[in-house]
Amino acid sequence: MSASVPARADDSGPTHDQRPHGPPQRRRRIAGADVSASIAVFLIALPLSLGIALATGAPLQAGLVAAAVGGIVAGAFGGAPLQVSGPAAGLTVVTADLIQQYGWRTTCAITVLAGLAQLGLAFLRVARSALAVSPAIVHGMLAGIGITIAFAQLHIVLGGSPHSSVVDNVRQLPSQLADLHPAAVSVSALTLVVLLGWPRIPGRSGRLLRTVPAALAAVTVATLVAAIGGLRLDRVDLPSWSSHALVGLPDGPVLGLIAAVLTITLVGSVESLLSAVAIDKLAASRKSGPRVPRAHLDRELRGQGAANIVSGTLGGLPVTGVAVRSSANVRAGAVSSNSAILHGIWVVIAALVLVPVLDLIPLAALAALVMAVGVQMVSLTHIRNVTRHREVLVYGATTVGVVLLGVLEGVAIGIVVAVAVALHRLSRTRITHEEREGVHHVRVRGQLTFLAVPRLTRTLHLVPHTADAVVELDGSFMDHAAYEALQDWQDSHTTHGGSVELTGRSGGRIAEPAGRGDHCCRPWTAWRNHRCERPAEHGERRGHQLASGISAFQRDTAPLVRGELARLAEEGQRPSQLFLTCADSRVVTSMITSSGPGDLFVVRNVGNLVPPPGEESGDDSVAAAIEYAVDVLEVDSITVCGHSGCGGMQALLQGAQRTDGADDAADGPSMAADPHELPATPLRRWLRHGAPSVERMSRQGPNWARIAGRPPADAVEQLCLTNVIQQLEHLRAHESVERRLADGSLALHGMYFHVGEAQAYLLTGADDLFDVVAPARLQAARV
Repeated sequence: MSASVPARADDSGPTHDQRPHGPPQRRRRIAGADVSASIAVFLIALPLSLGIALATGAPLQAGLVAAAVGGIVAGAFGGAPLQVSGPAAGLTVVTADLIQQYGWRTTCAITVLAGLAQLGLAFLRVARSALAVSPAIVHGMLAGIGITIAFAQLHIVLGGSPHSSVVDNVRQLPSQLADLHPAAVSVSALTLVVLLGWPRIPGRSGRLLRTVPAALAAVTVATLVAAIGGLRLDRVDLPSWSSHALVGLPDGPVLGLIAAVLTITLVGSVESLLSAVAIDKLAASRKSGPRVPRAHLDRELRGQGAANIVSGTLGGLPVTGVAVRSSANVRAGAVSSNSAILHGIWVVIAALVLVPVLDLIPLAALAALVMAVGVQMVSLTHIRNVTRHREVLVYGATTVGVVLLGVLEGVAIGIVVAVAVALHRLSRTRITHEEREGVHHVRVRGQLTFLAVPRLTRTLHLVPHTADAVVELDGSFMDHAAYEALQDWQDSHTTHGGSVELTGRSGGRIAEPAGRGDHCCRPWTAWRNHRCERPAEHGERRGHQLASGISAFQRDTAPLVRGELARLAEEGQRPSQLFLTCADSRVVTSMITSSGPGDLFVVRNVGNLVPPPGEESGDDSVAAAIEYAVDVLEVDSITVCGHSGCGGMQALLQGAQRTDGADDAADGPSMAADPHELPATPLRRWLRHGAPSVERMSRQGPNWARIAGRPPADAVEQLCLTNVIQQLEHLRAHESVERRLADGSLALHGMYFHVGEAQAYLLTGADDLFDVVAPARLQAARV
């Protein structure tokens, strides 16, 4: 299916907000993936929009108006291609308070003014500054809103009516439980059972049923049961569109209206921008489909402002970016904003055509649906994250403030508590001194600011003038005052004959090694007799190398990577590449590929060998890793990396030459005979998988492979290069690899790392040429 819509301006240049005048000259097609994704999102948005309108006390049609406008207007003018906007649970409490205090028409006017304020913020280009708000405050705000929604909707689930505050809802809950409405409770319970159980239906039928969104399935089942059973329940009542209430002039105290506009503006903007950033990350993790541009946050804020102006004018609820619908949009395969626009069009059609069907939905079913959304807003993942970062107090204060006082008040309390916690951490820097084996150790834990300078200088003066000193800076920040105090003491101490060594992350300009290479190698070359190793008299014994390395990691590196590793622990690994290389200790995969946690699925063995299928002889480890990486992890590419001076290749070459009566070709591990001969050791049994590489080199003749235009330096390097090409051939014979290569979803690369030169070379399309790495030469290897 295809259609044409005007193309939006390009975001790539500095003038991305400028649009040409006159009719558009370029038109684009709507992808089939956008059409199918829009239908999936529409099926989720329809019941949720009605439920959110019910929760706010607004006319139910207001939810449909906001859903349609959010999809069409925000989708057309916003800057987040895959974000879907509409009425959101995050503004439910605020909107309900405004309706109760000012009435519906004035609430619509407040929505329009909030949209104008968002346009002003977009014009000032302050969208990214909204992301500076502590995540603990944002998650606490959402949790407080979720709790408020859940308690309010619980009364409707039980057959009653919600009260004005959480405290009143809790206070009236016992009397509501004593006066249950059996039909409402039954329908609500059925809705929750279907909602929670639908994604867990097993088998092939379950996969087919799960194509229908759980929210739609739950409301549909509850509606059918209520209609067939003839249950007497309050149902959706959509009046004629001719009587739909539109915006009116704002009526109320000026200060109160200004506060209301600011609340809608801030909460809606922050929620939309955070959702846009989250959807960017979700879209980037997709394994297939075209690459989608990242969100332009100022443009997205402008789209949200335009949508709120139109929604308020037409009598709709406030609009924000909605994470639930947006994530469903991404997972359904959407590739552009056309999906959001089409979803809005489907909502318009449903609102005009399906009114008789919508009028059959029991209000208890919608209340149960919204109550479940509210409960899910209290996320255990968010609680674990704030606990890990020691921000539980900020999270809890914001949540309690929102529940008891309101959204704006709760957020203000959260900001005050966050500032107080930050000041407390700055002022609670811990400084200790101890002497171990004649060396004075001064350790600073925490942020080193002017507040800690008096304690720092007192502690440093405890170190005798001529003593050896180690200052451990276990913090991520040091201000100018602390830097000068530490620098002055270091200069004075070394002048009097003492020595000073600084370790840690803060203030990297102090006492760095003279050579840049020494500094970058320092975390790991201290294990050897390298020139940047600490003096032996400092008491570090080689028997403690492992413990020392672990300690250095926990002190210096773990704080930097803890957040990323925590994310990977929750989301699971999604490496883009299987990297198969030698077990040689000089080949540091993360260093030579500039990769980090979660990037590479690494397999290492002696000689970077890939046994052909059927020749594993009891060792399936490499084949198992290939199958897991290709079929389960769905990596995009596989790289076989050899290296210079490979001991495995030396052993193979020596074994072959001894068989031929030749002299040794190079120094290294020696084999007394060909690897096929007995007696067989584990090493010989393994290296027999490299015999085809030796045979291939013999067939091709000397110097057949080249490195950046030059022939190999010797026979060992010749075999190292040949072995990479041969192992790629073995790799192609594996069934899973062959299948993925056939459909074009997998690429193979050959790589050679010259240890002495610290230079990586890639196998080009010429099959026998390893050239200097460049993006243009990153082609799939052909064997």
